[in-house]
Amino acid sequence: MINIGIIGGSGYTAGELIRILMFHPNATLDFVYSTTNAGKPLSVAHHDLMGDIEMNFTDTVNPNVNVVFLCLGHGKSKSFLEQNQFASHTKIIDLGNDFRLTKDKDFDSKTFVYGLPELNKTVIKNAQFIANPGCFATAIQLALLPLAKNEMLTTDVHINATTGSTGAGVSPSETTHFSWRSNNMSHYKAFEHQHLGEINQSVNQLQADYTNELIFVPNRGDFARGIFATLYTTIEESLEDVVAKYEAFYKDQPFVTVTTTGINMKQVIQTNKCIISLMKKGNRLLITSVIDNLTKGASGQAIQNMNLMFGLDEATGLHLKPSGF
Repeated sequence: MINIGIIGGSGYTAGELIRILMFHPNATLDFVYSTTNAGKPLSVAHHDLMGDIEMNFTDTVNPNVNVVFLCLGHGKSKSFLEQNQFASHTKIIDLGNDFRLTKDKDFDSKTFVYGLPELNKTVIKNAQFIANPGCFATAIQLALLPLAKNEMLTTDVHINATTGSTGAGVSPSETTHFSWRSNNMSHYKAFEHQHLGEINQSVNQLQADYTNELIFVPNRGDFARGIFATLYTTIEESLEDVVAKYEAFYKDQPFVTVTTTGINMKQVIQTNKCIISLMKKGNRLLITSVIDNLTKGASGQAIQNMNLMFGLDEATGLHLKPSGF
């Protein structure tokens, strides 16, 4: 059994980790660390766990676990690791953005691998430290990587993506308050969202000469979870050729499905799936990518990475079905 610790246990991504890991056949939870809820049952913060798990939050870290998931706010993982040492064998999966970029991957004798399995699976299998991708970044990269692999990106890519309120984290703010979010929609960080760095990095990993712009407008949606992303760019090849390249790229990837039909977000909510729809009008290719921001966009992908790191089938514990109604 893989002995697991979770740091920052009160947030949404930690709650999703616990929900999935409870039923993972090769995993056991050793501790869930939260200074604000130490000594209290997990269900105090994660009401959906009531009656399912008898375990309390702790403010004590077991440094000898097999793997630790860092579910801290962005920028806080480095300071936590500076103050807390883990055993030499402990694997670390960071769900924050501290180590995602190449310039940040080396820290305190640790080298973090960018944990997008569909791009870096071989490296992930041999890694000890993983930087889990961002949620928008996951949906958008999966939409673009087959084009980059085949050097088909030649012009700017226009991206519009809408995320649920859980993407902003569990701490309340003006734009997550129900009375503001309900029956409302807005964009934020247009053209400068922090996930653009890791998206460009991955695109250039496959197509080094791509220098055009990824023009990204992120939106806040009137729903709790999920990401609905639409992208368009100029592609001369036929739709049939494009679909064939996407299917070839993802043929050994268990969580990505390619289709030419219309798709919706409910097809992926509470699963580790990404569904990509391809349509073409003239020389414009429209790509739609849908994921759950808390599973494939965070905790589910982190468990997928854990499975790969420990030599398991990457889908272990992640056979999750959405509810379409």
